[in-house]
Parts: sequence; structure tokens; C-alpha cells
Amino acid sequence: MSPDDRVQLFDELPAKVVRKFLSALSPGERRVTAELLGYEPETAGRLMTTEFIDLKEMQTAAEALSLVRKRAPFTETIYSLYVTDKERHLTGILSLRDLVTADPSKPIGDVMTRDVVNISTNTNQEEVARAIQRYDFLALPVVDKEKRLVGIVTVDDLIDVIEQEATRDIYAAGAVQPGDEDDYFQSSLFTIARRRILWLLILVLANGLTTKVIAMNDQILKEIVDI
Repeated sequence: MSPDDRVQLFDELPAKVVRKFLSALSPGERRVTAELLGYEPETAGRLMTTEFIDLKEMQTAAEALSLVRKRAPFTETIYSLYVTDKERHLTGILSLRDLVTADPSKPIGDVMTRDVVNISTNTNQEEVARAIQRYDFLALPVVDKEKRLVGIVTVDDLIDVIEQEATRDIYAAGAVQPGDEDDYFQSSLFTIARRRILWLLILVLANGLTTKVIAMNDQILKEIVDI
């Protein structure tokens, strides 16, 4: 299980069960999981995975491709490759296609794109989802306060986020708060009406306008037919 999927699972389990599972992990897995759990919920740091491939500018395309082959089985995605310096600062990005089609002797620094869209570990998950949609990326790099590459958020990690945000919008439109379904059904008629009065007024107004527009269209069509 990838680190981000593991963290998502742990978020849904009781604390006692999480501690038991943590103790069963290898030291490396335990360290990464604890690191991700340390970020605030619903942020990029909580969503990201640390399984990505980073390259160096001075590596040749042939050397980089050999590295990708070795690390691909242990990496969540290889379609986006990131370039970092010796302090792990994010300096560039290139696609797998760019790497495969590059001159094998050419250094990565000559192939990569230096203008990299990235997000920080504390970026809200809704902003991350909007960025993925805006740029049509398969993954976004995540950097810490020192601009060091610490992980990536992939598009499949955001499917649940988009669904969650859409559900919240639907609840808001109906004047029902997520998680308040039981309270909603137990509330009095007056309480429910008070919560939804604005929404109901908007619907009534919209219905009235629609009726008028339809009537006007019918009248115009009748006049055209008469002519």
C-alpha cells in the first residue's frame, strides 16, 4: 500500500487500531506514515505520496532512463519526472516522453522545463483539486517551506476530494450541513423551514420567471404563425 493510501486508511480507523498497525510497519514505512500524519487534515501534505522519481540536472538522458527503469516498480507514477539539486530544491520537470525522445548523451538540464507549477504542504485540498483541473496535470509536486521537494499529489488521490467537495456544495445548496443528516430528520418543521427559506424563495422566484418566459415565447410564436 502506498503511503498516501495508508494514511487515508488510518484516518478512518480508531487511534488504538492505528497504533497497532504502525507498530507492525517497517521502520521506513513507519517514519513516512508518521510524517504524513503530522500534516494538517485536508491539506496537500496529508494527500501526497513520497513515492516519486527525482533526477539531477547533470545526469544524461541515458542515465536518467536507467534510473527510471530501476525505480518504476516502487513508484506511484513515472509519467512526470522531477529534477532537484543537492539540497532537494525543485529546479525542473520533464515528462517520460521528453526523456525517452531526448538524445541519450544530453544532460537533463537541457531537456527539462524550469518553470514548474508546485504547491506547498499546507495548501488546502480544494485548491489542489482546482490546480489539477486548471492545468490538466496527472500529478503536482509538493514542496516544503524551504522549497524542497517532499512529495507529489496524483490525480487519482483527488477523485475522492472532488467528490467530497461536491457533496458539501449539494448540502450547502439544500441548507443542510454535512454530518447533520440525523439532526435534519429530527428537527421540527419550523427549524427546517427556517434553514431552507432562502433556498425555497429562490426556487419560487425562478419558477415564476420561467413561467413568464415560457408565456412570452408562446405569445411571440403565436404572432409569428399569424403573420
